[in-house]
Amino acid sequence: MTTTADATVGEIRGPRKLGPLTPLVGEWEGDVGVDLSYHNDDDVTDRTSYFEKASFAPIPIQENGQQKLWGLKYSMTAWRHGEEAMDPFHDEFGFLLWDKANGQVMRNVVFGRGIAILAGSDAGSHDTQLHFNAKPGDPSYGILQNKYLMERAEIEDFTSSFTIIDDETISYTSDLVLRLAAAGVTMHHTDENTLRRVKRFHPSQA
Repeated sequence: MTTTADATVGEIRGPRKLGPLTPLVGEWEGDVGVDLSYHNDDDVTDRTSYFEKASFAPIPIQENGQQKLWGLKYSMTAWRHGEEAMDPFHDEFGFLLWDKANGQVMRNVVFGRGIAILAGSDAGSHDTQLHFNAKPGDPSYGILQNKYLMERAEIEDFTSSFTIIDDETISYTSDLVLRLAAAGVTMHHTDENTLRRVKRFHPSQA
């Protein structure tokens, strides 16, 4: 389900070639992240709070024959609270893409643990909620993972969303449905955070 921008979102000027991705451009930080996941060392499912930095920067137009894609390259890095001066526990890189002619948004993401996902759904140019869905084996929006994970923690479904709260605030949710072979159960690995803009990208800035 999509939502139309309203008065709570700041007015955006210009041609809006990035469509609903336009408000994401910039650098962001969030300190209220919550990760619910299975902890292998302790053999428990538990919550972890985290601090996060994210960056969304425009890329050149991508042309696949008649298809034109506008988009952002992005990165999201998270540190557990109390470990901000140490290595992050999560790092991802990818692209968010806007296909205006077909009314589609896409999230093309790779994770360092050997997972690649192309997720997407319908969207309008002024939507303030963006949804990204993928399933293993889907010919368009699918999931790939390395053999070790396939045997032990196979991903059965991926859903995520970004919400534009106002001109300086966004939030997101993410849900990976995993089949844990050792435990013989299916679980949800979820993440959520609220991010505030700390930098806008502008030619006048060094």
